[in-house]
Amino acid sequence: MATERKAVGPCAMWPEDSAFIREVLDRIGDKWTVLVLSTLGERTLRYSDLMASIPGVSQRMLTVTLKALERDGLVERRAYAEVPPRVEYRVTPLGRSLQQAVLQLSQWAVENHATVAANRAVHERIGVGRAGSRAETSASVG
Repeated sequence: MATERKAVGPCAMWPEDSAFIREVLDRIGDKWTVLVLSTLGERTLRYSDLMASIPGVSQRMLTVTLKALERDGLVERRAYAEVPPRVEYRVTPLGRSLQQAVLQLSQWAVENHATVAANRAVHERIGVGRAGSRAETSASVG
């Protein structure tokens, strides 16, 4: 007779229908979300300023990300009836409550990118999951 396993970790506290929680985690863990929220900070920025401040983002991805953040109440969009049109974005109070975690993720990436790159190089050389990979990886980061 098999014993029933219990969920551990944060998922153990989730309701049975946790698809929405996973969807929210997917949104806030997306690289463009992290970069948009980090870039906005306490500022109000125009679309073109955001575009110029986030290397590698396409117009399409920036637009998709901003629309999703606005839909979720993390970013506010303000359009001005001017010629040419002016649109500005700023973080809402809900978005600000998320910013600290986002900034910590960004800082972790800055501080640890070299170590992650070294680990990837080791695994590229010897193969992921092969014998000896732990010992060589540990030696590369120590």
